[in-house]
Amino acid sequence: MEFVVKTDVGMKRTVNEDRVDVFVRSDGRILAVVADGMGGHKAGDVASEIAISEFKRYFAAYNPSVVKAKDWLTYTFQSINQAILKHSTINIGCEGMGTTLIAGLFDKNKGIIAHVGDSRVYKVFPNGIKQITRDHSYVNILIDSGEISEEQAKTHPQKNVLMKAVGTERTIHPDFYEVEFQPNSYFLFCTDGLSNKLSEPFIHTILYSDMSLQEKGLTLVEEANLSGGEDNISLILLSNKEEEV
Repeated sequence: MEFVVKTDVGMKRTVNEDRVDVFVRSDGRILAVVADGMGGHKAGDVASEIAISEFKRYFAAYNPSVVKAKDWLTYTFQSINQAILKHSTINIGCEGMGTTLIAGLFDKNKGIIAHVGDSRVYKVFPNGIKQITRDHSYVNILIDSGEISEEQAKTHPQKNVLMKAVGTERTIHPDFYEVEFQPNSYFLFCTDGLSNKLSEPFIHTILYSDMSLQEKGLTLVEEANLSGGEDNISLILLSNKEEEV
């Protein structure tokens, strides 16, 4: 499995509140983590930094022969939630901060994804693209109740209102998705600075172009900036294609 990690402050922001990273263990397990922080001045990047650094620490100590992957992810999300909540209560300027959080734990061609917020994971394969995660957003509640359509949600004035984030409540319960790599396919983890700007067909076209994996990741970020770049833009692109990194 090959991967590319990209993050960019965008065209309008002065601080990058996104944090993204991929950690690889000697046993071959891979952890991809995406966090999009939110809060007061400089608090968003504090929340996302805590999330990534804590996941790195917990992953180094993870024993898969003792703890099942889903249980480990649940525990780690809860621990990170408490760490961010504690930091926000004892540090001035960090009150109310939180972060979206996605963690994908892969062992060979199988993985499990834990998700809170509106950062996303897409599975991209030769004949299509599928959004794996479902945003924890206000507009999705409206869609579920039949008040608006999915098309109306794309331009709804409250489309960015989150109903769930790590570090904002006493407890957190992530959604889980079991996934599997198909031949010649990708998993794209990204913040909403990317998914709000690029259509699924366009993403598919870029990923199945003749560019290297690095160039594909860079092109997605550049195109999101060209489309306005109002937000920070971050991605992790995992590939099981045989291609140059």
